[in-house]
Amino acid sequence: MKTDLQNRLQTLKAEFEAGQRTLAELEAQQIQVRQTLLRISGAIQVLEECLGDTQADSETTADVANNGHQSPELVETSV
Repeated sequence: MKTDLQNRLQTLKAEFEAGQRTLAELEAQQIQVRQTLLRISGAIQVLEECLGDTQADSETTADVANNGHQSPELVETSV
C-alpha cells in the first residue's frame, strides 16, 4: 500500500509540474496575443484617422469647388 501511495504521489507531482509548464506557456502566449492586439488596435486607429482626414479634405475641396467657400461645420476655429 505504501508503494502505491508513493507511486501516486510521484504521478501527481509530475502532472503538477507539467501543468505549471503549460500554464507558463499559456501566460506567455497571452502576453504575445495582447501585444499583437494592441499593435493592431493602434494601426486601426491610425488608418481611421487618416481616412477621416482624407474624407474631411475631400468634402472641403468639394464645398470650395461647389460654393466657393467651406461649409461652416468644416471650418476650424481657434478658441
